[in-house]
Amino acid sequence: MVVIRDAVLEDLPNILNIYNYAIVHLTATFDTEEETLEDRQNWFDNHNEKYPVIVAEMDGEVVGFSCLSPFKRKKAYSQSAEISIYTSPESQGKGIGKALMEEIIERAKQNGFRTIIAVITSGNEASVRLHKKFGFKFAGRIKEVGYKFGQWLDVEYYQLLLK
Repeated sequence: MVVIRDAVLEDLPNILNIYNYAIVHLTATFDTEEETLEDRQNWFDNHNEKYPVIVAEMDGEVVGFSCLSPFKRKKAYSQSAEISIYTSPESQGKGIGKALMEEIIERAKQNGFRTIIAVITSGNEASVRLHKKFGFKFAGRIKEVGYKFGQWLDVEYYQLLLK
């Protein structure tokens, strides 16, 4: 059974492992160097009730996380949030992303956001399918904006209007 809950400091090592896997093996993040626990602590400290971090737990182990972050820092963007969802490689295809998505969308609604923006690397079809399943619509593409693993990568923007 999957339990979705607020992240706590003790979750950071597992969150770090999941994120570092993505850095090393995937184009889901454009970070190119593994983070340290201190880096993840700083990231965690920049989240709060308005911009929560939640985790998915299976059999007592954190197997995924999701968060809302400011889309942009200017005040006029204050009702828009960027979504992130990461799952461990072992837990993919087990409904973890779906469970995290359901809860983080509910949190966004509770926090009064107007829209959620997903920034997805082109070619990440699993992420696109997940977001579309929850009503996210394609909003645009920026070509060759990131360089990772010896290739130029596009990013696609998907948007979910909440109100």
